[in-house]
Amino acid sequence: MITVTEATATAEALQRLSDAGVSIWLDDLSRRRITSGNLAELVANRHVVGVTTNPSIFQAAIGSVWGSPRSSEAESGGGYEEQLADLAVRGVTVDEAVRMMTTADVRAAADVLRPVHDATGGLDGRVSIEVDPRLAHRTAATVAEARQLAWLVDRPNVMIKIPATRAGLPAITEVVGLGISVNVTLIFSLERYREVMDAYLAGLERARAAGLDLSRIHSVASFFVSRVDSEIDKRLTLLGTDEALALKGRAALANARLAYEAYEGVFDGERWGALAAAGANRQRPLWASTGVKDPSYKDTLYVDELVAPGTVNTMPEATLNATADHGDITGDTVTGGYDRARADLAAVERLGISYDEVVQQLEDEGVAKFEAAWQDLLDAVTKSLDSKGVDAE
Repeated sequence: MITVTEATATAEALQRLSDAGVSIWLDDLSRRRITSGNLAELVANRHVVGVTTNPSIFQAAIGSVWGSPRSSEAESGGGYEEQLADLAVRGVTVDEAVRMMTTADVRAAADVLRPVHDATGGLDGRVSIEVDPRLAHRTAATVAEARQLAWLVDRPNVMIKIPATRAGLPAITEVVGLGISVNVTLIFSLERYREVMDAYLAGLERARAAGLDLSRIHSVASFFVSRVDSEIDKRLTLLGTDEALALKGRAALANARLAYEAYEGVFDGERWGALAAAGANRQRPLWASTGVKDPSYKDTLYVDELVAPGTVNTMPEATLNATADHGDITGDTVTGGYDRARADLAAVERLGISYDEVVQQLEDEGVAKFEAAWQDLLDAVTKSLDSKGVDAE
């Protein structure tokens, strides 16, 4: 973790990004980041106006501490030692322990971001927490978990993350209809993204029918970027032709730009107009997975090339620092590129690489990776609870 001391002198690119209408969120959270003042410093000096978490992030923040006893973080318990000891004495289940720790972190982060939330009328200052990934294919359980998480965090600037699986779509509608703000995650395909927007509008219509204040409901749709290039580039490399190799690094940006085109179409439409008149907020596109996976690509590729008004870019800290240092932010790099984007995806298809197959594979893998990270976290916390329970005896 890098402590910010340079302040605004090195953050001109971040200022330009913010001025272009992109909200900068940090894709990371740990208790140490909160208690050290690092998160507050990033808000003050690096234009960070939100935080996203996921099962992998919590596994790294909590589970790796107990799985790596030689690290300095492990020696201090990563800030979780006292809470874990109390949970062990109480004899709680591992699921309850993990939920108590993760919601405590999100609640504390939400308090740090609360002034941003208030200053922006709830648009930013948001902290996201995801439903248990093991529930990704169970609609009713996802809804129940979302309600529980909103209750546990108990902050107006929390967003509940729901995966954009087939079972997640009706859950989005129901949860939004209850007045809960939602971050829809693991979106890879344009078709699924359109279904996500439809689910959000349906939820707003339910909320309006229930007499809820639509202005208090916010949502983002997390459209994943770098993983698309990782998979399609791998297939292009296997083909090995000049035509195939020339397309490397272009599919993910094309996909995201066409997602923004779809967003413009939905949120300029008649159905949206009626909801906007009732005070509803747009569901903003959020560019997720924006750290490059291929080291040959510029480390700010998925920031520089996805600048568009009314979007969010959630970045790992390394990408945030790279953007501050040498990001090339020159204004909107999305809305003029729709024809080129369609041509790039069509060229990939002509080479025999199925877009539909790739995005479905990425969705399946995304759910599986989060399930695996969550299980690793549960296993690590189980060991710690068992150890502390013995010590307490």
